[in-house]
Amino acid sequence: MGIYYGIAGLCSSIKYLTLKTMAELSISQNKRVLPKVDLTAMVDLAFLLITFFMLTTSLSKPVAMDIAKPDDSPEDLRQPWPASRTLTLLLGAENKIAWYMGETQSASLQLSTFSKIRKIIIDRKQFVAASNPGDSRKSLNIIVKPLSGSTYKNFVDMMDEVNLAGLKSAPAIDDEHITDKERLFLK
Repeated sequence: MGIYYGIAGLCSSIKYLTLKTMAELSISQNKRVLPKVDLTAMVDLAFLLITFFMLTTSLSKPVAMDIAKPDDSPEDLRQPWPASRTLTLLLGAENKIAWYMGETQSASLQLSTFSKIRKIIIDRKQFVAASNPGDSRKSLNIIVKPLSGSTYKNFVDMMDEVNLAGLKSAPAIDDEHITDKERLFLK
């Protein structure tokens, strides 16, 4: 660290008084103090912190839900689901939901709301488990049928409700095999 003094009558070539440290002070001829701060260490620290947080922060990974869509195989190759273990959920226009157990022709369709559908799914799941004690392979099967007036948001909300109910099998999505009884019920 060097200190240089300039005296006005003795040395006319020295114009500034300077302290050489991390922060420099320059004193001009009119005795005005001009601070100069070396920001190199602060910039280095900022980049080290940015790098640290970028490397240690985990980005959220998208989570996908399995769904089963019927394929276009011939009718004789398809295996039917037992009607006693099948819950069908219909999504209609204006946030309408209908559900029934079993086959469409013999079932009584019932209206519901998104706030009640999880309880219905869990109740039906427990009913199927109680009907088939000791056989965990015989669990509730769900078919979701979005009708033409339903929205994508309703479909995603329904998939969330099915997922939160804790089913072992993936729900089947069937938007092609909708009967007239189902269409008329949700009009």
